Amino acid sequence: QLQLVESGGGLVQPGGSLRLSCAASGFTLDYYAIGWFRQAPGKEREGVSCISSSDGSTYYADSVKGRFTISRDNAKNTVYLQMNSLKPEDTAVYYCAASGGGFRLCVLGLRGQDRYLEVWGQGTLVTVSS
Repeated sequence: QLQLVESGGGLVQPGGSLRLSCAASGFTLDYYAIGWFRQAPGKEREGVSCISSSDGSTYYADSVKGRFTISRDNAKNTVYLQMNSLKPEDTAVYYCAASGGGFRLCVLGLRGQDRYLEVWGQGTLVTVSS
């Protein structure tokens, strides 16, 4: 069974940092672009970032650019999202998803075309509050 499991969420004060992890089981992430998404209470899901499977290409939503960094460790079959300078508006459930179609399709998935993301995790809650 193909699974993605997110971890690393929690409560953090404004200005703080968290690192989220997205670990795969049942398949190798080597050939998948990975995206991070988030959904705040009462809001639509928002695409946050994508990373390519091989050449290190990355994409960030304007709302997180300069504060979040996506990376991957294929040896550990894991993708990370380092979140710095967190704001209350970053509060959301964060999900990762895998696209076998590559980086371009991952970015299309960030922009609302969910059909390009084949495997989704269950999410991890990030709360930014003082």
